[in-house]
Amino acid sequence: MSADHTVTDTVWPDSVLVQRQGLRADVVLNRPERRNALVAPMMARLRNVLQELSVDDTVNVILLRGAGGALCSGLDLKTINAEPRPEWVPHMQRIWRETNIALARCPKPVVCALEKYAINGGGPLVFGSDVVVAGETAYVQVMEVKIGMAASINQAWLLARHGEAVAQRFALLGDPVSGAELLRLGVATQVVPNHQVVARATELADQLAAYPSASTQNTKRSIRAQVRGLDNPEAWFAQAQAEAAQDPSFHAAHASQT
Repeated sequence: MSADHTVTDTVWPDSVLVQRQGLRADVVLNRPERRNALVAPMMARLRNVLQELSVDDTVNVILLRGAGGALCSGLDLKTINAEPRPEWVPHMQRIWRETNIALARCPKPVVCALEKYAINGGGPLVFGSDVVVAGETAYVQVMEVKIGMAASINQAWLLARHGEAVAQRFALLGDPVSGAELLRLGVATQVVPNHQVVARATELADQLAAYPSASTQNTKRSIRAQVRGLDNPEAWFAQAQAEAAQDPSFHAAHASQT
């Protein structure tokens, strides 16, 4: 599925790497010097990679992880707020929506290796994955509420996959949710010692890769077709962002951060 836009998005090819191992494709967030923090050119690269792998018949499963021992620290506000202002900043909301649509539309099972943390913008990478292996002390934190910002994409994923109570647990309290609690809430599939996260996620990804691809894809497709929101992710994520944009406090906080 091609992104529907009229501008040519800036893409940083090295910000997301693709490493192929048999029928498995490892998708690696690769800005360890910035704790894999997100900017629009990295989001665009991730979107493009997910779209390409979705139609690649030589790939049965995707393993999503971060370089440097952490998944994602959220938005890279230092780079976003640089002077002169990067030309891609005005397009970032659209690009992030398209990236999450690509994740939702991906027919291949996505296994996430949650090392150390996934903060704010890193949350959807966890919430949107089909299988999540988390370290015992790894955590997810959706803390936009603490600075007056909307967590629209995080909330959209949480509501679609985990329901209102879990969405409130993350988005309203805004504190870190780690290890055992991620497992209890159904966000994590397995919790393992920190040093075993990538190895165990790789094992599960290879297990899925060995299954008939038609079987795994049909199973995923049939489940997501019955999930409110994920049956039409374009409308779901657009609505979430539109509702957030109607809040005057969101505009003030957003302007102060970006």
